[in-house]
Amino acid sequence: MKLKDRHRIATQIRDLKARVEEVSIRNTRYNLIKAEASNTIGDMDSHMEDVRNHSASNIDEAELVGFSKPKKELIKLMDVKTKDGTAKVVFVVGMGGLGKTTLARKAFESKEDIVNNFSCRARITVSQTFSKIEMLKDMIMQFFELKKCLKELEGKTVQVDDLASYLREMLKEKRYFIVLDDLWTTDAWGWIKDIAFPTTNIKGSRIIVTTRDIGLAQQCTSKSLIYHLKHLQIDQATNLLLKKIGKTHRETESDERMRTVISKIVKKCGGLPLAILTIGGLLATKVVEMWESIYEQIPSELETNPSLEAMRRMVTLSYSHLPSHLKSCFLYLSIFPEDFQIRRRRLVDRWIAEGFVTASSGVNVEDVGIGYFNELINRNMIQPSKVNIGVVKSCRVHDIIRDVMVSISRDENFVHLVGDSEASIIEGNFRHVAYHGSKGQNIGMDWSHVRSLTMFGKRPMEPSPSVCSANMRMLRALDLKNTRFQIIQKDINNIGLLCHLKYVDFEGPSNIYSLPKSIRKLRGLQSLDIRKSYIAALPTEITELHSLRSLRCSRWASYSFFDIDYSMDCLMHTLRLPIICTPSVDADHRAEFTAELHMAYSSLWSKTEGVSVPRGISKLKELQILEVVDIKQTSKKAVKELGELIQLRKLSMVAKGKFAEQNPKILYLCAAIEKLSSLRSLSVDFDYDAANDGSLEWLHNISSPPPLLKKLKLVGDFKGKMPEWVRCLKHLVKIHLEWSHLKEDQITEMLGELPKLMHLSLRTFAYYGKKLVFRARSFLNLRKLSIQQLGKLREVRFENGASPQMEMLEFSVCNLESGIIGIIHLPVFKQISLGYEGRVARLGMLQAEVDAHPNHPVLQFNRDRREHEAEEATNLSQDHDIGDDDFLSCILRTKMLADRWCKFLVADHLSLLSGRRFRWYPSVPFFTSNFSRRLIDL
Repeated sequence: MKLKDRHRIATQIRDLKARVEEVSIRNTRYNLIKAEASNTIGDMDSHMEDVRNHSASNIDEAELVGFSKPKKELIKLMDVKTKDGTAKVVFVVGMGGLGKTTLARKAFESKEDIVNNFSCRARITVSQTFSKIEMLKDMIMQFFELKKCLKELEGKTVQVDDLASYLREMLKEKRYFIVLDDLWTTDAWGWIKDIAFPTTNIKGSRIIVTTRDIGLAQQCTSKSLIYHLKHLQIDQATNLLLKKIGKTHRETESDERMRTVISKIVKKCGGLPLAILTIGGLLATKVVEMWESIYEQIPSELETNPSLEAMRRMVTLSYSHLPSHLKSCFLYLSIFPEDFQIRRRRLVDRWIAEGFVTASSGVNVEDVGIGYFNELINRNMIQPSKVNIGVVKSCRVHDIIRDVMVSISRDENFVHLVGDSEASIIEGNFRHVAYHGSKGQNIGMDWSHVRSLTMFGKRPMEPSPSVCSANMRMLRALDLKNTRFQIIQKDINNIGLLCHLKYVDFEGPSNIYSLPKSIRKLRGLQSLDIRKSYIAALPTEITELHSLRSLRCSRWASYSFFDIDYSMDCLMHTLRLPIICTPSVDADHRAEFTAELHMAYSSLWSKTEGVSVPRGISKLKELQILEVVDIKQTSKKAVKELGELIQLRKLSMVAKGKFAEQNPKILYLCAAIEKLSSLRSLSVDFDYDAANDGSLEWLHNISSPPPLLKKLKLVGDFKGKMPEWVRCLKHLVKIHLEWSHLKEDQITEMLGELPKLMHLSLRTFAYYGKKLVFRARSFLNLRKLSIQQLGKLREVRFENGASPQMEMLEFSVCNLESGIIGIIHLPVFKQISLGYEGRVARLGMLQAEVDAHPNHPVLQFNRDRREHEAEEATNLSQDHDIGDDDFLSCILRTKMLADRWCKFLVADHLSLLSGRRFRWYPSVPFFTSNFSRRLIDL
């Protein structure tokens, strides 16, 4: 039936191939494209050198602000006083426009440190493409005399090797200092290093190299010789802007409009000196009344205003130098709003769905995508915003870079951003559409070309497609994670029409209570996220999605309307059903009411965030992430099948209710965990409350744990003894323990032996001792210790030689009456953070120890320090031995805490009676609604 169409398509492909071959032959004959590209690159380099010199002089005009300290630090790092040894190479790294050239030039011109200590100096601009012979001539001319060199080579055709030999010979016995500005490739560095500098020179020469690429610097020198140039602080940026526009602080204080605009521009520039100076130069020529409109027009001015050309070129140069596989990945970031924190996992999954990431056989495509992400970080195209024990988890895009990125995306019909402007007809076949507005306006465009739809605003107006529409038949990615409206069941009933979908993110809160059977049509679906919904069970059709790599699902663990523990309230809401179904009731309220009723019925009123998975789950052979599985509601056969997911990397499970140690389901679960040889992350949460002891003793039945496990979260009672197989987790990086009731030897001895453990989190009676002592030669790689709500803990002590890599301590909901002792024994320590209800006795002594520390760590409070000192002085906590049983009585005996808890309990109870979902309050511990009800009952 499709033979005619196939023949037509084949004919068109053959014609296109013939045209491509013809163009290729014509180019070979006339050599047009190559010549044109060469000239363009040469012109760009010449222009960029002018821009670089102009920006450096521009900074001089405004006087240096924030550069004196970096200059001293850079000269100290170079150690110019040491006059022996081989040449030391120091790399200055930072994004374009940050002032690397200026900093290197100021160091180069330092008379006391450089001019008087080196017999010959040179400053060379490398750039993306450079002439080797011209660079060598420039070096010789600055070091010595070029005429003398050319005279010695008279009668010969001057070659690169001749100049290089002359330079090496002349520098052999000299103490030289050279700045190589704007290096782009390791090949360029390798050539310069090998051909220009003599390896036998041991006079203590110094070389400064500036680059935007941290990865390049790490390949070319040691980590200790890399200087990361930081952005200007807000006060420094404000001072620099005021200098450029010729205003003073006194003038801004008296003019509210001027102060507001200056604050906005400083934030927009993000501590980038070049951006501050170029925009400041534009403002200096305008009256104050026009500044607000200029600020609003910065994105469009970047495209047309000659005054901002230097800044625009700095960004486009970095973009042009990206390899082809990173250009689409970089432009894709323009989908996200300004100042938005972009999670790495979300971004990489979307890149993979769009086909931007390709992996060779045997290589995990997600690992390749993470490599792309890290490369953009290294090139300073994006900025890390959340770093967890050395791993970048989220990033942001600098405002100026984003403005240029959006401009490029629009010019290339790549991304169209829908804001709050009036509805209009969109020209061009954009591949990606993102709603950023709060009005959800109507746009007229051909949706058949759209590959991704992302919403950050309200529901789009008709006749634009709603959530799932047949008009978007080519859609690959549907991302509604950050919508400002509740997704309802009706929105996803037609999802089967979008048969090309590879990425779907409906993470709520949403009012979805079931996945439609038509989801089986999404045979190419790779990532599905339906967390924070009312779905209690996955349908059997999910097992037909054989391409699925990531399946994230979770539901609400509490009820607002149909809580069976509150039978009267539940009955009253049931009697309201006929009224709820009438049109007079708010649609969102009706949707939430209906969704919760479905969840209660399908889960038999269970209270857990887990979702039951169907039989046949073992068919998903590509699955790498599965969360959160409700073991109690899942059948024994489905639990057994979990062991057949051989590619699974992350598994999260919950259960509510008691399990006998010999329960067949538990035995199947232990056997399944043993088979998951690729598992990197395991989370087991067996709910701990008055009706359920949350025992995890069954974990002792596991004989051989997953060998590559890196993250482990265990919530439940071990009855005092942790499973012995934990000692075997040689790759474990992070462990989170809760309700474990472990003794000191289980923590400090067993976990202290793990060679790669970097983050230890102990929460809610995970540890049952009064003292936690870190012994010598234990926790050798631990970076972060988090402690929350350990009622009996009174002292944390570090012995000499313990935790040599420790950087951060976090404490909340605990009272360390004997303090934190031994901070001085942590050589690389950076920060102590006292969170909510985190109290440490003898603050003055702790502060003195922190001040005396050579690494100058920070003591951080979540509230005013004076409150901590006042509480210490009045000694609020009268009970010095808080255990599980007397924790509630301690709260009631302490007046201040009792007052706070009463407010919290009343608010919580009212929220339950009013039918609104339980929400966390910022001024109380993270207790569940069930826990607060126990207090109310008391």
